[in-house]
Amino acid sequence: MHPILISFGPIEIRYYGLMYVVAIIVGSYLLKSEVKRKGISLSEDESMNLLLWVMLGGIIGARLYYVAFNLEFYIDNIKEIPAVWHGGLAIHGGIIGGIFSGWVFVRKHSVPFWYASDACAPVLILGQTFGRFGNFMNGDAHGVPTDLPWGIVFPPESIAGREFPGIATHPVMLYEMALNFLIFSLLWFVLRKRNFKSGFIFATYFVLYSFGRFIVESFRADSLMMWGFRTAQVISIALIIITLAIIIYKKLWQNEPQRSSD
Repeated sequence: MHPILISFGPIEIRYYGLMYVVAIIVGSYLLKSEVKRKGISLSEDESMNLLLWVMLGGIIGARLYYVAFNLEFYIDNIKEIPAVWHGGLAIHGGIIGGIFSGWVFVRKHSVPFWYASDACAPVLILGQTFGRFGNFMNGDAHGVPTDLPWGIVFPPESIAGREFPGIATHPVMLYEMALNFLIFSLLWFVLRKRNFKSGFIFATYFVLYSFGRFIVESFRADSLMMWGFRTAQVISIALIIITLAIIIYKKLWQNEPQRSSD
């Protein structure tokens, strides 16, 4: 594992950045397809702009969230705040930032948020899948030591390698990557073919991702902490409870008439 794919003198192409490019390319194709299928009143250019807004808001939110939980370090190292290539993006902050920026965009274009969110949900979880591969190549978002045969010893210059030099750790990035892809497959190939109420696909994304993240977080070595608990697990439980309550209260699993436009 090495974070740099290609290097030309001072110019470097990193796997982490490459995964963002791949996510944008694949995500734009899928989102345009879903927007057209659902009859959402966005042009192809507007669909692309929506994806870029969500990704930009997600990156900013993920970084600010991480910085907020490590404020003491970043107060003394202000220049490190924008250095996302050194690691430090928290997915729950990314979800908050992405949802907010997406809400602003669709509101500006008079598109119902919940209807658009169902189109975005599979794209979001697939983007997270690519992102975890970037984490794997970086050697960050890493796991605790393990004696299991699939444990991985990360290079000494990586974050995982510096914390656990020469010690095999759980490849939690790959665990979550696999879970994310399974969730994407369910949302894209199964659930989106049914005519559920607006918001069901998006809500299902939250429940499934939160459940998977709660499990994977148990093997993480770099968890953000809240009151002695792993922050991601606390938030995951809260999201599962809140989202399931919304699904049940609004009966989102029921069918609704097919819409042709918004």
